[in-house]
Amino acid sequence: MTKRFLLILFLLLSLSFVCSQTYKSSSPLVHTYSIVARDSVTGEMGVAVQSHWFSVGTLVSWGEAGVGVVATQSFINASFGPRGLALLKQGLTPAQVVKYLIESDPGRDVRQLAVLDTKGRTAVYTGKNCIPAAGDYHEKNFSVQANLMVNNKVWPAMAHAFKTTKAPLAERMIAALEAAQNAGGDIRGKQSAAILVVKGKSTGKVWADRLIDLRVEDSEHPVKELKRLLKVHRAYEHMNNGDLAVENGKMSLAMKEYSTAENMFPQNEEMKFWHAVTLANTGKVNESLPLFKKVFEKNNNWKILLPRLPKVGLLKVNKENLRKILNQ
Repeated sequence: MTKRFLLILFLLLSLSFVCSQTYKSSSPLVHTYSIVARDSVTGEMGVAVQSHWFSVGTLVSWGEAGVGVVATQSFINASFGPRGLALLKQGLTPAQVVKYLIESDPGRDVRQLAVLDTKGRTAVYTGKNCIPAAGDYHEKNFSVQANLMVNNKVWPAMAHAFKTTKAPLAERMIAALEAAQNAGGDIRGKQSAAILVVKGKSTGKVWADRLIDLRVEDSEHPVKELKRLLKVHRAYEHMNNGDLAVENGKMSLAMKEYSTAENMFPQNEEMKFWHAVTLANTGKVNESLPLFKKVFEKNNNWKILLPRLPKVGLLKVNKENLRKILNQ
């Protein structure tokens, strides 16, 4: 036997023990619909999910850059998440991972599981005792799965939405969730939703490899709220890019990034404030004044904060211009 084979065999036996301990506790009833998917251009991988269950994202969605993503649901076996990723790391295909996890699980008949790897390979399983309507569909780069639905139109609608939506991966997965809801969704209703996106290749930096991790824990309209949060996330990506540009002394780029974020959320005080600061730093003090005035009128604490910025190099104006700004 090769060392690699022995290592995999040892891992599988170890996981079997963990698995046997897991079944001693009751399984959360996370009936739901979800999608695991990969962007064939960027390599990004993700999971998106909605359920009539509190905090569904903490149980269903699992992912690691350079490895893959997992969705585990129905009468959930949460260990499928970390164990599935561990098996992918050892070189097993999604089909092999699903086969092993399901065959070693006494509760297999009520489980639903989907796995996707960095090559876009997918595998999915729906237990014969998952509450109808229950089913799945998968092909290269995505898998959709659902159980306890109003009807059997939910997962086909998800697949169609994902395949026909032209957008970044996260937005395509949200479109799939919306399609599921429009087709009938969970027969019990709605409560929580989540989306996770990781890089296709690992940099070794967890904070950089996890691109999106958003959760709506308890809401009457979780998918709608998740979509709103994703838009906020995109806006703050521009804010973060603006901060990085300021840090590197690229004020024109910073102004462009802050302006883009502000246009996405014109009522956001902080976005407007840093846009104004950037204008002032690039010599456009007069153009910054209307923005500062709007911010100060909404919250005087911004006026208190402003004089602190020159001390740390974030506002580069003379005393006269500083007084002009503070008089707004």
